[in-house]
Amino acid sequence: MTRRTLAVVSAGLGQPSSTRLLADQLAAAARAELAGRGVEAELRTVELRDHAHDVVNNLLTGFPSPALRQALDTVAGADGVLAVTPIFNASFNGLFKSFFDVLDAKALVDRPVLIAATGGTARHSLALEHAVRPMFAYLRAVVVPTAVFAAPEDWSGGTADGALRGRIMRAAAELAEQVRRRPAAVPPDPFALTTSFDELLAGDDPSRSPG
Repeated sequence: MTRRTLAVVSAGLGQPSSTRLLADQLAAAARAELAGRGVEAELRTVELRDHAHDVVNNLLTGFPSPALRQALDTVAGADGVLAVTPIFNASFNGLFKSFFDVLDAKALVDRPVLIAATGGTARHSLALEHAVRPMFAYLRAVVVPTAVFAAPEDWSGGTADGALRGRIMRAAAELAEQVRRRPAAVPPDPFALTTSFDELLAGDDPSRSPG
């Protein structure tokens, strides 16, 4: 049996969190779908609530703390990503966006991503298509067709109802198939040079923006 890693990114702010609940159910479904395809999946959860201050500090200083660096490496080194955010004011929350702002811009290129969200009303469901999907398309990720939105009425005693469960299973199957068909991701090398020695000697760093 081959092995793959799934990074589960949850941007819920409360405890307990319906966003985390949805993330966990999606992750369990994706792991089961991969097992059915002969792939053993390791789940690695990144709870953004725990890194909120470090994310802001990284935006201000350009340097991640050790804990945030580990979280970023977890996402960058995963074979697939499940990204789940609460919807505020018809878009993803600021913590969710800020985390992916500090992630290396090339980390998700050709990486399968399942997007999902929670919100106080089903009217927020379109935010997945007009806000979340375009962000991952910009990062050149491979976003699976089915996006999963859960409103309060989709839960019954902490368990997904039939319609939500169907969306979870469909999205999980799409992610599992994308992960299965790709070679294992190569973990990021913390010592890799982003600029060649020739460029350094010439004083020309293409990664540095003017001003």
